[in-house]
Amino acid sequence: MLAMNYRGPYRVRADHKPDPVIEHPGDAIVRVTRACICGSDLHLYHGMVPDTRVGHTFGHEFIGEVVDIGNEVKNLKVGDRVLVPFNLFCGNCFFCKHELYGNCHNTNAQATAVGGIYGYSHTAGGYNGGQAEYVRVPMADVGPMVIPDDIHDDDAVLLTDVVPTGYQAAEMGDIKEGDTVVIFGAGPIGIMAAKSAWLMGAGRVIVVDEVEYRLEFVKRYAQCEVVNFREVNDMAEHIKKMTDWMGADVTIDCVGGDAAGSIAQTLTGRLMKAQAGSSIVLHWAINSVRKGGNVSIVGVYGPTFNAVPVGNVLNKGLTIRANQASVKRHLPRLIEHIRAGRLNPKEIITHRLPLEEVADAYHIFSSKLDECIKTVLIPPSAREVKTVKSSAQN
Repeated sequence: MLAMNYRGPYRVRADHKPDPVIEHPGDAIVRVTRACICGSDLHLYHGMVPDTRVGHTFGHEFIGEVVDIGNEVKNLKVGDRVLVPFNLFCGNCFFCKHELYGNCHNTNAQATAVGGIYGYSHTAGGYNGGQAEYVRVPMADVGPMVIPDDIHDDDAVLLTDVVPTGYQAAEMGDIKEGDTVVIFGAGPIGIMAAKSAWLMGAGRVIVVDEVEYRLEFVKRYAQCEVVNFREVNDMAEHIKKMTDWMGADVTIDCVGGDAAGSIAQTLTGRLMKAQAGSSIVLHWAINSVRKGGNVSIVGVYGPTFNAVPVGNVLNKGLTIRANQASVKRHLPRLIEHIRAGRLNPKEIITHRLPLEEVADAYHIFSSKLDECIKTVLIPPSAREVKTVKSSAQN
């Protein structure tokens, strides 16, 4: 099969790799029809995540068609059109029973914190991801969801991570009616967090980024205010000026360790790797929220140390909540929002490229070229099947 192949920082290519096979009676094999490049894939691409091994296939946002199942799989059948949450989970451990699917205790032998994640290094279990023609899906009776007939493929693929993560980012902020919410990052997650903040009753939503076309996009898509941090001398002071010197009620970090905005943080976190990525957005989030406010973190940081102003957290009486999204928990509500027209995820997709051009796709997304917001990769087998179906219909 054709699959994305990691060759080292800033080096990926499309290669032929062996087709995945059933390794456990609970496995399924899915023929991928859509796969996205996520902003957190760029942390891998930039060499920010430990134990990202040469030969690994990225991709934790994908949908497809079931082509094979193990003999213990009861909830899926060959031919089902499925979306696969980015996190692998068993459904039976303490954490899964509390719907903390991103913290499953049985899917990642490499760590005691995060559970398994498709295509996200051996730090997250070493599972190959969905930027490929086929992918093995363990515990297939638990994770995948059959896509309803009225949900478009482009919406479905964004339900594997982007929409649930943005929604949970807002949810963890415990937004009250009328709250001012500041979101750092105008990428796909930040865009969805902004939309979700309105759904949860926010009275004012402000998004911070440095890229003008992304700020224009989120301003139009999420009907929010925007701030370019390159035009601000002190972010905390600027947000306080915008909020009658109180600070925001809720701040949300949708950026993570690749954040720009501080020479010192870039040097120590991204270049020297003396800490687990640049933590400048954490500083902004903590320092610009009001006393007694809430800070929500979904931006990805590598293990395990970051220089963070924890004294300010204490002295301001802040509540911090952070986690990988529990995708499966959010799907019923998010599908309801899509059906009602309150969310239209597919509108954020700006680029559709064949899987063969994965190297160019990563370069475009990483370098923020061609006003790229969200990229979808289409494997050759998916295009061939679509052509055959179209011919049969004609």
